Amino acid sequence: MVRIANIGGKQAQELITDDAYALHDGLAEMVLAGEDVGRILAELADTLGVGVVLTSTDGRERAAALDDALRDRLASAHLVDETGRLRVERLGEPRALGKGEARLLPVRAPGNDLARMLAVSPRSPLTTADVRALERSATVVALWITRERAVSAVEHKYRGDFLRDVLLGRAGGGEFVLEHAADFGWVLARPMVVLSAQIDPQPPDEEPAGEQQRRQWQERFAAAWRQVVATVDPTSPTADFSSEVVAVLPAGGADADSVVRRVVHDVAGDKGGGRRSFSVGVSRVVDGVGGYPEAYAQARRAVDVGRRVHGHGSTTWFDQLGLHRLLAMVPDTSELEAFVTDVLGDLAGDTEEAATLRHTLQVLLDTNFNVAEASRTQFFHYNTMRYRVGKLERLLGPLGTDPNLRLDVAVALKALEVTGPRG
Repeated sequence: MVRIANIGGKQAQELITDDAYALHDGLAEMVLAGEDVGRILAELADTLGVGVVLTSTDGRERAAALDDALRDRLASAHLVDETGRLRVERLGEPRALGKGEARLLPVRAPGNDLARMLAVSPRSPLTTADVRALERSATVVALWITRERAVSAVEHKYRGDFLRDVLLGRAGGGEFVLEHAADFGWVLARPMVVLSAQIDPQPPDEEPAGEQQRRQWQERFAAAWRQVVATVDPTSPTADFSSEVVAVLPAGGADADSVVRRVVHDVAGDKGGGRRSFSVGVSRVVDGVGGYPEAYAQARRAVDVGRRVHGHGSTTWFDQLGLHRLLAMVPDTSELEAFVTDVLGDLAGDTEEAATLRHTLQVLLDTNFNVAEASRTQFFHYNTMRYRVGKLERLLGPLGTDPNLRLDVAVALKALEVTGPRG
């Protein structure tokens, strides 16, 4: 890029524009010739004398032309989190890096926020000419991403449809499934676990998102899972099923729990970059194609029950559900709901009073109906707890003297965590 010095304003503007268009045209030709985005970034970096990183909108690196010294400088400025994600949320304005500068540019197409492009100038701030050239180059990168998305959408749908068929038991015989999976580079004939990951519902105090916004969240979520899983084990499948992301991870050799937690941790990052809270359900270890449908059902049940029991952002293994695991196996949820209503009555309702009494009831059950200990646990006066015990017994029956009733109530409270309170 020609540096502007001792040139009049109009002449300087024309020179900036000409150089920016020339770079734009050269990079566009590379896109049309089918060049990889890494090569395009390298050409851009070499022309401007800067480092360049292309990331997702939440900062996950996709490609880069950046040397180790500049990477270290970004890390020293706390612009990279422990998972390697670029903290794009901290780069709303140009950032000084020693004598140089880091500047983040959006990569957009009409109606779509596609990516982020970070330029790092090592020895001086970026000039007006550099910024203009980078802005023009971002439109070329947007063209490349749009083209790649069109191709990838078809490939991801084909792979996702096949994985869905495997998980629903309708993909065909075991030998056919393994051969077809091998064409995708997947290795399924080994001990594996199935994960179902779902973005958590929006909190009540957040403005409801539109359909397009939710779709963008889901696309970014799925892309993060694909990228992280590929780094852990490129032979493991991942697919976006619109309302969830499903991954199949290896469970043999290394500890399955550590593999799962590493993947979940890396996808979550440090919660920056506008990423959403999500919950995960994990199946039992499965060995053989025939076990995948059951494992998928286990993972989906685990994420649903885990979110109810542990709240948003939870990771729940099916085998760790305890009594919930048995309740989750009941095929007719209406029967569970009827049992909860029969045992708990009004306490099964979705009201603040019902929730408060259920909490007190659970504390009493946990303390084997030791009223003194329960009152200390809830920081209540003893007489207040006695009053609550009396109210609970009027609603439910002689809880203090009938062990069978206490058992029914304990099971009903667990079942309520599966079915949810009655509206």
